[in-house]
Amino acid sequence: MDLGIIGKARSGKTSVFNAVTRGTAQVGAYSAGNEPNVGVVKVPDERVEALVGVFTPKKTTYAEIRWVDYPIDGFGTEGPGRQFVTELAKADALVHVVRAFEDDSVPHPEGSVDAHRDIDALNLELTFVDLGLIERRLARIDQEMKSMKAADRAGVEAHRELLGRLQAHLESGEGLRSMSLTDAEDKELRAYQFITMLPVLLVVNIGEDDLGRAGEIEAEFVARYGADGVAVAALCAKIEAELAQMDTEEAAAFREDLGLPEDSPRDRAIVAAYELLGVHSFLTAGEDEVRAWTVAKGATAPEAAGRIHSDLERGFIRAEVASWRDMVDAKGSMAELKKAGKLRTEGKTYVVQDGDVMNILFNV
Repeated sequence: MDLGIIGKARSGKTSVFNAVTRGTAQVGAYSAGNEPNVGVVKVPDERVEALVGVFTPKKTTYAEIRWVDYPIDGFGTEGPGRQFVTELAKADALVHVVRAFEDDSVPHPEGSVDAHRDIDALNLELTFVDLGLIERRLARIDQEMKSMKAADRAGVEAHRELLGRLQAHLESGEGLRSMSLTDAEDKELRAYQFITMLPVLLVVNIGEDDLGRAGEIEAEFVARYGADGVAVAALCAKIEAELAQMDTEEAAAFREDLGLPEDSPRDRAIVAAYELLGVHSFLTAGEDEVRAWTVAKGATAPEAAGRIHSDLERGFIRAEVASWRDMVDAKGSMAELKKAGKLRTEGKTYVVQDGDVMNILFNV
């Protein structure tokens, strides 16, 4: 899962990156250059840890999130450059960091701090990116249709009408993530990689003086921006980046002293990202490996098998399924699970649940 961190200059997005990666890919503040900073973070999972305690496997694999901190200069005076847009479109979701703190030592490029202005400005730049993509495609379609036979026009005209609806939606000031599309339309548009179709975690970067009002500030931004495909979190990135350098116990003590939430911004962001993307995890467990696999909510057993290997989906016969808690209670014994009636045999229509431990039976 790739989360792309974006934001205006001096928004604190590099501090957010440092906070959520916990030192896995540290960089200096306001780093320049065209290459993004990348940090890979293992998703904490008590279920994996519990199963490791049972199986003591040779290998343990957690789900991972790649945090990609895109360079400020990706947004030029005429909006984001094409190469930058291509990279941004690869993200599964965006983390938009917006500045809501005053600090005379870190002057705001606009001369004043106005989070709502900055949010609207960056959203407008991304909207122009998608509008430009649509306009170029519509121009090509119009050109192609001039020499197209009447019998071939129906499908192209339907696609043109769909793009026209997207264009009108963007011109109304809304991102494409808020547009209602059928599954067929969504599939038809996937190749375009529209930026405003990506879900967004809006991180409101507050100052130390506002820590006591973090909940109130977050609620204010949720009321204004929170919607399907958009989540909001208010935090002080400067402090969180400093806490990320401490060991777990020391950081927990400081969090308590400062009245901060027990869960770190990394953990909150992971929860928000999973919700925004509509995914959860199933597990495989044995002496060779215990592993967490990320899959879309609503995925069937064969689709989950395909996450492990395409052959498992193609030759899927059935799946043996138990909850992770039952697997731990049975100390990994399939015989004990069967005896307790806690091991289920599921077929091709089974919808995978969060925390399922699965053993896939297949034949190719």
